Amino acid sequence: MTLDEYFRLGETIVLGSHTFGAEEIKAFARKFDPQPFHVDEEAARDSVFGRLCASGWHTAAMWMRYNLKAREDNAGRPWNGPGPRPEFGPSPGFRNLKWLKPVYAGDTITFTRRALAHRTLASRPGWRILTIQCGARDGAGTPVLEFESSVLVKAG
Repeated sequence: MTLDEYFRLGETIVLGSHTFGAEEIKAFARKFDPQPFHVDEEAARDSVFGRLCASGWHTAAMWMRYNLKAREDNAGRPWNGPGPRPEFGPSPGFRNLKWLKPVYAGDTITFTRRALAHRTLASRPGWRILTIQCGARDGAGTPVLEFESSVLVKAG
C-alpha cells in the first residue's frame, strides 16, 4: 500500500451529516460569536439573513468534529505499506476559508474532505504535510463551506 492509497488521494470522503438546531446555534454563538442574527431569532428575521443562522465558525467547528470522528473510525484501516502506520499530528493552518451560504436552523449539512497532495518536510525528518480540500453542502447539495487545510503526518 502506498501513502497515496492510504490517504485516498483524490477521493472525496463523506465525513458525516449534522442537523443544526436553533438552540445549538444560539448556545455556540453566545460563547463564541454573539452577533444578533446568531443568538436572537427576532433580530435574525430583521437581518440580511432573514432568519436564525449558524456562525460560520460553528459550521467550521462541526467540520472538524466530523473529520476527527471519521479519522477515529478509520483507525483500524489496514496499513501494509513500508514502515510503521502513519500517525496524524497537528495542523499548521488553513487557507481560502469561504462561507458560501448561510446555514439556517434546521439545515442538515454534509461534511467532506479530499486529500490533494502530500510531501516530505525537510525541517522535520520522518514527517510529511498532507493538504486536503474541506467542504460542506446543504441538503440540496449547495456548497456552504470550503477551505484548504494542511495536517502534519508522521510517515517514513
